[in-house]
Amino acid sequence: MPTELEELVEFLHHGNTQIRQIAAENLVGYSTAQPSIFKAQQLTPVKDLKLLVKDYPPIAKNALTILINISHDQEVLKSLATDDAYLESLLARITNPKEPNANEIAMLLANMAKSDKMLRVLNLERDVPKELSTSKNTMDQLMDCFVKGAEGRFNKEADFDYLSYFFADISNSPEGRKYFTTPQKHDNDIIPLTKLIVFTESKSEIRRRGVASTIKNVCFEVDFHPQLLALDTVNLLPYILLPIMGSEEYKEDEMDDMLEDLQLLPPDKERERDNEILKTHLESLLLLTTERPSREILRKISVYPIVRETHMHVDDEEVQEACDRLVQVLMRDEEDEGGEMDKKMLEAKKKAEEEVEDEDEQIVEVL
Repeated sequence: MPTELEELVEFLHHGNTQIRQIAAENLVGYSTAQPSIFKAQQLTPVKDLKLLVKDYPPIAKNALTILINISHDQEVLKSLATDDAYLESLLARITNPKEPNANEIAMLLANMAKSDKMLRVLNLERDVPKELSTSKNTMDQLMDCFVKGAEGRFNKEADFDYLSYFFADISNSPEGRKYFTTPQKHDNDIIPLTKLIVFTESKSEIRRRGVASTIKNVCFEVDFHPQLLALDTVNLLPYILLPIMGSEEYKEDEMDDMLEDLQLLPPDKERERDNEILKTHLESLLLLTTERPSREILRKISVYPIVRETHMHVDDEEVQEACDRLVQVLMRDEEDEGGEMDKKMLEAKKKAEEEVEDEDEQIVEVL
């Protein structure tokens, strides 16, 4: 005979709305404590939960929460990420300005992006949500959700912050990095990455963290470094250097060489408080030193003093190690190295890329 818990799971597809709601509410806790119960009978509970996204908002919210929490399981992830109809159901809702569970959908999409199957969103076309976007491309629509929806501007019930984690995972792939660095014709040839970098100092730590990871992944594309550094294309440097800077004072000659956006900062300027985000920005800068022309730019605009002050004022071993690696490159004599330095930097870049491929971004859970 089935246990009480197994019977409760079966009530997810009950014809009575109140019974479905009670079942979903009571099962949320088990999605972290005992997630295996949702894999019974060849994932029948998962199939039920996918259908419940179309149910009344309270039921849909609980169903989404459960799926968010159990999507670390590879079987569950495969069931979610390969289901075209379910993906379209999620997209239809997250692009609706009146969807009450848009943030939960963003979290679930972020977890689903752990699957390579989700790369199909890069070429997936769907109906244009006229209140949101002018593009049929799914990625463009999700970008518009993220940018236009910050702090409840598109949907008063959502901030879409967790889409930054979705973008970070998509940018782990060469295809994803190509999207973020390709000018979009429908959008006056704007490079998508330029829409994200403005959030490196967002109030939302989630948003800052996901955007920082996306930037770092894009920095693996060495051929795109000139565009990343150029003032008239992406102009990335101010957006990753400002979070690194605090309220320290610099020598006049050091300050004069810095980018204009970094000069004369207010005395209450605060450095990024999340050390993981700080480390990510420092790693992005290190990737940008892969070739000599980029290294010369970083030296010319006095990046070294900024990294020096970060090392002195941030009491975190990993941040200090990231500072040390960057300083070693910036202070090294190019003339003595000949062509060996470029080779060393390319080797270091390859190693870093392998580490990124090996490590999964943290799965989102709702407790």
